[in-house]
Amino acid sequence: MKKCNSLQEVRAEIDKIDESLVDLISQRSHLVRQAAAFKNSIEEVKAKDRVDFILQRVRQLAIKRDVSPNMISDLFRIMINEMVETEIAEFRNAQTF
Repeated sequence: MKKCNSLQEVRAEIDKIDESLVDLISQRSHLVRQAAAFKNSIEEVKAKDRVDFILQRVRQLAIKRDVSPNMISDLFRIMINEMVETEIAEFRNAQTF
């Protein structure tokens, strides 16, 4: 972790991290869209067991990294819900061809 010497430097570092987070979420979203091609039903797209696994996994990672597991699981739940909707749309589009 970088030790910053001013508020301006802290904010600049946060801005860099925010950009990286958006890039990573974008990459994840593109992979989720690809996943739709390998699924055979909307229930498979929703993948409740997989979602539960991911949420438990990120909670454990949060605890290990000393960040609120509730915040992390809330963020992931929002992200996953949105991406599942995107994947459902991809799945339905693929079914029409």
